[in-house]
Amino acid sequence: MSNKVLKSIEMAGDYDLNHVFLHDHMGGVTDIKKMMAELNVFESIFKNALTGSVVITDAQNLIAKLEINGTERISFKLSTPGAAEEKRGDIDASVETGQPFYVYKITDRRQIAPGTLLYTLHFASREFIRNLRTKVSQTYRGNIAYQVMKILLDENYLDSQKEISYEPTGNINDVVIPNMRPFDAINMIAKKALPEKSGGVGYYFYETTKGLYFRSWDNMVTVKGGQIRDTKQIFRYMPMNIDDSTIKNKIEHDYQSVESYRFVNNFHDIAANTVMGTYAHTALTYNLYDKSYKTDVFRYDHEYGNSKHTDQTIGPHSKEKYAVAAESRVDTDDKKISEYSESRVSLLPTTQFLHGDSNTGAGYGLDVAQEGPKYVQGISQRAQIENGTTLHMVVKGQSYLEPGDLIEFKLISVDEKNPDGKEDPQYSGRYVISKIRHQVNSVKYTCAIECVKDSTKQGFSTGYEKVEKNANVPAIRNIYDSERAAGEEHEYSPF
Repeated sequence: MSNKVLKSIEMAGDYDLNHVFLHDHMGGVTDIKKMMAELNVFESIFKNALTGSVVITDAQNLIAKLEINGTERISFKLSTPGAAEEKRGDIDASVETGQPFYVYKITDRRQIAPGTLLYTLHFASREFIRNLRTKVSQTYRGNIAYQVMKILLDENYLDSQKEISYEPTGNINDVVIPNMRPFDAINMIAKKALPEKSGGVGYYFYETTKGLYFRSWDNMVTVKGGQIRDTKQIFRYMPMNIDDSTIKNKIEHDYQSVESYRFVNNFHDIAANTVMGTYAHTALTYNLYDKSYKTDVFRYDHEYGNSKHTDQTIGPHSKEKYAVAAESRVDTDDKKISEYSESRVSLLPTTQFLHGDSNTGAGYGLDVAQEGPKYVQGISQRAQIENGTTLHMVVKGQSYLEPGDLIEFKLISVDEKNPDGKEDPQYSGRYVISKIRHQVNSVKYTCAIECVKDSTKQGFSTGYEKVEKNANVPAIRNIYDSERAAGEEHEYSPF
């Protein structure tokens, strides 16, 4: 692709990448773009920092001349043509306006032809490196979100210089950080964070190419815990033989087209989610202060509406979008999936007056009686996301997309009796981008995107039919008696 700065998009997959600079440890700067075979940038809501790699085809023995050893920096600016003019539209790792990446290792070095080496430089954000080099030993008081901001901005810890986007928290708590790495400290705090405007539990702390985020799942799918959030992009899986003459905007059509897709988790893993307490969970909260205990039972069908979901319905009918047929009977004991309260039992110690001046519990900074309900709700909400429906797809490169964005996936039901092209009632709908791999080579720019959803577009039909017991009577068989009756009992012999 040409190095010219494109003023408009000529075709989907175009990109602007004028240079890829390698800053060596001696202060030199070398443009390695012509030597670059592939550039990758990885971001995820489940990762605290950005990472990436650049594959180098070296016919100049640059690795020896520049003494490349894993202490270099890499700077570049990647964008979709036209998107750079939008706010937060590009991937800016430049020295002038962004934050360069830090090289931390070299792998896969091998000779692929006489006089030509191939190797991979792995890089990460400055926050990634700072996290490895510093420890937090401090007590924080007050609002949870502000505690995280202090760790991020403190020059003795992460000392971040990037844009930080955070969702205000609604709880105040005292937190003691005992000599932990900054990321571990923030992740610990994130579990205790409660959104100010919604009923969810727990936050995600992650870094994208646009900055750092500290926010809840509810904030990814709704605005201020109420209004349904607009989707950032619509993706469609379309047949290859579509008539181009019917397409009004070819470029927009190509950006929305999915080149390939697969479901990593076709269905929610009922067995795994049962064990993890996604559908039913009992918490025994033991108060160390007054030696009392309290039992709280979480039920998926009762608590589903207390947190927000991808296919959110504002109003009393949100339960119609359960990720499983939650109202159906699942066994001969005539119970629903969320009525097995002993699927997971947790013992949760807590205490009041932990810091001497507060009557609140040790976990969330709330009344001790709320510790158990919030704990089991948080576990269920996280499990619905991490073990729910996961979609992997490859699309044309779009630098303005980032993890945490809400998108819509339109999937036509695979059914010969579906001439009208109706969408799949369960697996179409809204997804949150959980991971993105930006991949650039000399030919094109693509994004491998992983998306998750914790609900269904239409929901499952409700079934109240009782599961009938098998008419057979269970038999108990003594093996010794059976062998004796068959004349198979013999004297013991070691041979």
